[in-house]
Amino acid sequence: MVKHQPLQVYERQLCLSCLTGIYGCRWKRYQRSHDDTTKWEFLWSLILFFTFSLLLVWFYFWWEAHNDYNEFNWFLYNRSGEWSDGTVPILATTAAGFTYIAFLMILALCHIAMGQQLNLHWLHKIGVSAALLTTAIGFISVNQTWGEEWAVIPVSLQATGPFLHLGALVAVTALAWLVAGQIARTEKIRFQVVVLLLYLSVLLGLYMAPLSITSPCIMDHANLTPRPDVIGHLGAPMLAPENTILSFQRALQMNVSGLEADVAISFDGVPFLMRDRTLRRTTDVGKVFPARQLDDASSFNWTDLHSLNAGQWFLKDDPFWTVQSMAQREVMLVGNQGVCSLEQLLRLASLHNQTVVFSLRRPPHRHPCYHSWINDTLEVIRLSGIPQHLVMWTPDWDRGQVRQVAPGLQQTSVEKLPPQVLHQQGISSLLLRYSQASPYDIREFSRSNVSVTLYTVNEPWLFSVLWCSGVSSVSSEAPNILRKVPYPIWLMSPDEYCLIWVAADLISFTVVIGIFVFQNYHIIRWRLSGMHSYNPEQIMLSAAVRRSSRDVNIMKEKLIFSEVSNGVGSAEDLYMENGFDYYNNEGISH
Repeated sequence: MVKHQPLQVYERQLCLSCLTGIYGCRWKRYQRSHDDTTKWEFLWSLILFFTFSLLLVWFYFWWEAHNDYNEFNWFLYNRSGEWSDGTVPILATTAAGFTYIAFLMILALCHIAMGQQLNLHWLHKIGVSAALLTTAIGFISVNQTWGEEWAVIPVSLQATGPFLHLGALVAVTALAWLVAGQIARTEKIRFQVVVLLLYLSVLLGLYMAPLSITSPCIMDHANLTPRPDVIGHLGAPMLAPENTILSFQRALQMNVSGLEADVAISFDGVPFLMRDRTLRRTTDVGKVFPARQLDDASSFNWTDLHSLNAGQWFLKDDPFWTVQSMAQREVMLVGNQGVCSLEQLLRLASLHNQTVVFSLRRPPHRHPCYHSWINDTLEVIRLSGIPQHLVMWTPDWDRGQVRQVAPGLQQTSVEKLPPQVLHQQGISSLLLRYSQASPYDIREFSRSNVSVTLYTVNEPWLFSVLWCSGVSSVSSEAPNILRKVPYPIWLMSPDEYCLIWVAADLISFTVVIGIFVFQNYHIIRWRLSGMHSYNPEQIMLSAAVRRSSRDVNIMKEKLIFSEVSNGVGSAEDLYMENGFDYYNNEGISH
């Protein structure tokens, strides 16, 4: 009569069935195998790992690119002519694909831990291929259409590098359990050496990785510069329609130190605020002037511009997902906004003694103000009454004439030039994208008395990195968010980071050694004790009791037959004691 097996045996069989069933649709015991993985399946395992790595980078890129989502949507609008949040489908598919591939990776690692043959089901192979193909297409598309955004990765690593390193160290340390088990099970010396050397190389690389990690936030606390000034880019476009009076008022309520806008020239010579070439996106021109909705914004006179509504689009499109949180009174204010002139902005800034920076777009060639656009703008600045030192002048055209007419303006360049060249041209400040200036560049410009303003900074992590870099000011679409960052998110001295680095390496090394000793304890004990009278199958079986494999089963059978021949017990009893069903050799209950 067959003895009943312990409950844990059934649980293990159930777990094994789920593991092999989900990964390879091998739900039955006879479908499972402990043979070595075939070369074809090994190739698919490499493809799975490569897809996982690619998706991990893709996921990280879009996670950190959150700072520039509005820029991405604006870019899509300029290409398609329709406004939509293009990041939603990208994020949804990325999250789904990454979760699926990560799940398959975990199943594959569990197969290795249990000594099971890897045999990915054909449906999963189609899924992996689809994930790999779509991710590769995504990389190519971003590289061709939004290539400058890749710069966010090295910038973000200045904030996340030390923490990603610790996470990678934990993951590779945990993999020591699988590596040690593989070495303990196999009898091929060459395979043992290759696996061990490969693992130790990766581990050693991680131990030394901090030598290549640089971050401006690793500095002495005493060297931290004052908090950068925040300039409201387009006002506070998360709280009110961009380039409207209400948006700039909301920015001032967020304690900004300056206001930034995009300026165009109307057909009758009035500078007004407009980011796009046309009026379609941010006004109701399609309703008021349906035949002219694709015309250049500069082709409208100020009377026509002043008649347009510049707030209803914000309530309809909700570009920053903030409309639902607005009170009814705020909704009414937003919906009644009109196109703002440059003079209105300058008077508001002068009233609050705030700096104004604007980019000035030259009118089309046949525009009446094509040649006088600089003088028209300077005249508006003079009439507004704003002190000249509060205006950052960015156009490169006729700087010499501008200095003669308005010598008090802050001459600002949007091109990164050496400090000596800037001084020769009478330029005292720079306005650059955040990825264009490294911490070293910022320090060099600061030493040369050139102030640097970086745009567009919306995320606290980016603001913290630039703060630690010593930047003097940033331009932001989210002053309401940066207002809540009174100190860098993280800051540690070099000694503190060195201590964390050494401690993490020592803990990891200790854990790895402990795992290898525990996994190979029986072989080490046998070799050190000199007890060479042990049955070889018994020694290898003891070294692999925590793993189920074809080799383990064969060793068990050899050991059982050896003990039966020595009169230790019956074959049936010995089979049951070793977790076998005497009749089918698989531990199947009856």
